[in-house]
Amino acid sequence: MSATSNSNPSVGLASPHESAHMHVTGEARYTDDIPEPRHLLHTYIRYSERAHARLTKFELDAVRQAPGVAEVISAADMQATTNDIGEGFPGSLVFAEDEVQFHGQPLFAVAAESLEQARSAAMLATVEYEDLPAILTIEQALEAGAEVNDRKEWTRGDPQAALEAAPHRITGSVHTGGQEHFYLEGQNSVAVPNEDGQMLVHCSTQGPTEVQHAVSKVLGVPNNAVTVETRRMGGGFGGKETQGAWFAAMAAVLAQRTSRPVKVRLDRDDDMTITGKRHPTYIQYDVGFDDDGRILGMDLLQAADGGYYPDLTGPVADRALWHADNAYFIEHAHIISHRCRTHKQPNTAFRGFGGPQGIVGIENIMEDIARHIGRDPLDVRKVNFYGIDERNMTPYGQVIEDNILHDLVPQLEQESDYARRRQAVREYNASHTYLKKGLALTPVKFGISFGNPWQNQGGALVHIYTDGTVQINHGGTEMGQGLHTKVNQVVAEALGIDLDQIRITATVTDKVPNTMPTSASTGTDLNAAAAYNAVKRILDRVRPLVRDHYDVGTNENIEFRDNAVHAGERRLCSFVEVVNLAFMNRVQLSSTGFYATPRLHVDEKGWGRPFHYFAYGAAVAEVLLDTLTGEYRMTQVDILHDVGRSINPGIDMGQIEGGFLQGAGWLTTEELYWDDAGRIRTFAPSTYKIPACSDLPSRFNAKFYERSDKIEAAIHRSKAVGEPPLMHGIAVLHAIKDAVAATVDYRRSAPLDAPATPEAVLRALDAIRDDTPRHDPASATPATRATETVVSK
Repeated sequence: MSATSNSNPSVGLASPHESAHMHVTGEARYTDDIPEPRHLLHTYIRYSERAHARLTKFELDAVRQAPGVAEVISAADMQATTNDIGEGFPGSLVFAEDEVQFHGQPLFAVAAESLEQARSAAMLATVEYEDLPAILTIEQALEAGAEVNDRKEWTRGDPQAALEAAPHRITGSVHTGGQEHFYLEGQNSVAVPNEDGQMLVHCSTQGPTEVQHAVSKVLGVPNNAVTVETRRMGGGFGGKETQGAWFAAMAAVLAQRTSRPVKVRLDRDDDMTITGKRHPTYIQYDVGFDDDGRILGMDLLQAADGGYYPDLTGPVADRALWHADNAYFIEHAHIISHRCRTHKQPNTAFRGFGGPQGIVGIENIMEDIARHIGRDPLDVRKVNFYGIDERNMTPYGQVIEDNILHDLVPQLEQESDYARRRQAVREYNASHTYLKKGLALTPVKFGISFGNPWQNQGGALVHIYTDGTVQINHGGTEMGQGLHTKVNQVVAEALGIDLDQIRITATVTDKVPNTMPTSASTGTDLNAAAAYNAVKRILDRVRPLVRDHYDVGTNENIEFRDNAVHAGERRLCSFVEVVNLAFMNRVQLSSTGFYATPRLHVDEKGWGRPFHYFAYGAAVAEVLLDTLTGEYRMTQVDILHDVGRSINPGIDMGQIEGGFLQGAGWLTTEELYWDDAGRIRTFAPSTYKIPACSDLPSRFNAKFYERSDKIEAAIHRSKAVGEPPLMHGIAVLHAIKDAVAATVDYRRSAPLDAPATPEAVLRALDAIRDDTPRHDPASATPATRATETVVSK
């Protein structure tokens, strides 16, 4: 998918991030750095101090009369338009109404001359509650039948018969915790009222169009009266896909009512208290298998904690379903997905979007099978891999056409020296009583595309100016991941010019409309392809002019490369000269571009072909565990990851390294805790531990898999790299499980939930030695479960 054959190409080079020089100097502007408009008002949000309660007294008169206060809004002030900004899934309220549904739910917002005045005024409100019963755990929600979306259920083959006929059968379960996005830049919006009822919103959001729709709804104006602009974000990770609209809506209503600009900027504690997280998940399974560990039948339950509002729980749970298989063929399967409603923050998108939770479940099954039959877990994983031309149908009906794991995993085995290290780990553990090593190799097969086929579309706008410079606007947003840089490279390659001639402007809804959020790892696939198509349309207009002007035989002979136009080896003119030739001959040098991902279709159950292609990879993690304290450290990590043909190897390697560490953090150190009253207690860096660079092992080897010839037709045959590497962190969890299993000579699987904090590891060590039921640390209310029930024939 290339228009040129540059001798100095842009695609494939590790070009610096387009804003790197501004990041280093501090010149890069984020929403909070925009020069404040005159008469700007600052906002403070007062939120619920109960998880579930009836508001018995709610008086704001003292707030309104406080010094500096310009306006106060609550649910009562939203009734003229709407208090519900749910996009596609109604039920997401801007403010609490008669009842509060989670600790941290916004009650009202105060706009004042300064943030200090707004905060002081908000504390003057009289708020009294009558507590109501609260659902705080997935188990409680399942028992009560409380769900934010309808459950989904799949059956393929005859799983019950396969289970009953299997030589071996085990049941088990695993919890995964949530994860705070912890973006460096918090939620931030500035609403500026313009003439004739129009509103300009600067917003730190992954979904400018979704913000546009939310603001339009709460203001009661059409979409064309609202413009949303996002130049860049200081991180998003999914936390700004939908929830930025929450605060933009508040800012816009306050701006409309006061006719003054309004800023809503959350501090870290309030951000972590109000906003949703990655979905905690409970997975329960009943699996039958043969003597080699090959799965013959599976009955699986997934239950996601959606919090109280629907938000994106439905699509997230769908993707967890689609990744319940990971890399493994399961011919007979029954899978049910519950989308639980609890009295907690509405959980939302997070890098991987449910896929990591689904993969943790099946990898736990592989571990349990291996311990039951006394095999290395890697052997069990390999025997269950999808085939190449057979055993390649997923439980949801998509045929795997691009499987490379049969080559990728052996390559990683060899390069990481897995077999020798496995033997060395066993020898070390046999000679050490309190220190144990663990080793694990886990694969990933991650589907690329939005789950709804209609979302897989992108738009772009490209202008070429008469001095030969180019300006691009597209529907994707930049959150540090390098999307703009890759789009620049694709356009530079197509035009045959240098990168420094190209500039990308802020993502703005009045330039490219109806955009999709930058998520699902589709940013480059959709937006770079749209920009490429815009350039192609311009060049298709210019080529006939060049052909006739320079007496070139056919359009096909004309190439744009090396900042010039060529016909074969003949140089015709510079790029600037051809641009001016086109301008003087009234050839349009501007174009929109559009791209729609092909071959996607999904029915209402989620069956079909939801993914354009799959990204693959595998990781080996080794850990050293102190069984007296439960503490551990990574000693070596090796990653081999499939990026197709990389557009920017530097950016892609950064995504692999960062994604791995974020995934490892989710599964090890990042523990979210709610007390018995439903109050989140991990709402600051002092109580919530994200991994740091120092947590990486000294031996860290990450490498691209470069032998793939099964690459779908994504732009320049590249593959998405935003989300798939996060799953490599699962290898760390299983290395810890391996070390715990070593304490009983690998006779049993370690009953270890995530996050695997030292306390959780100590509980797993006690449980595996006693082989007794244990308390579940993943919820505020303890729930016991058996670690494993084994039935053998």
